[in-house]
Amino acid sequence: MTEERIPGFKWPVAVVQPIAAPAKIVWETISTPGNLELCHPYCKRNPVQVWRGPDSRDEVHYFSGWIYERRFRRWSEGTGYDLEIGRPGGGTSYVSWQISPADDRNCTLSITVYPHVLQKIPVVVRWLPHVIRLRPMLKKYLESVTKGFEWYVTRGKPVSRDQFGRHPWFSAARS
Repeated sequence: MTEERIPGFKWPVAVVQPIAAPAKIVWETISTPGNLELCHPYCKRNPVQVWRGPDSRDEVHYFSGWIYERRFRRWSEGTGYDLEIGRPGGGTSYVSWQISPADDRNCTLSITVYPHVLQKIPVVVRWLPHVIRLRPMLKKYLESVTKGFEWYVTRGKPVSRDQFGRHPWFSAARS
């Protein structure tokens, strides 16, 4: 997904995670229905409505209680997909998942988010909150998600809740 295809969206946040596994194995993992329940440290449930291809739809039920809908827009067999994600009836962010082979036994998984938050605020005003709060928090989240996929693919074991650290937006509130 490129910024040209997303008019008005500025400053995407991206994370690239090396994975010591063939790209084919990573693709099998990210393209399996309900995969977030095994690989995502903030996902409680990942119910699927429709799967396989650009019309796929599922939900992410976070431990924080938030529920986001994902609607897939582009599906490139073996290399990745693009989707929109957001709360039901709310704004949506654009997200691109891409796998790049490094060699026969290694690849990278990248996730790039074009966040909808702050997009309606004038650019000069939104820069500071983006740099101080949004980008660091989103980067921490994406690092935990990509580490979760690396963990699952290389070890074959599901990630545990908050495995790579708590997140104020997506972890359950402490009692």
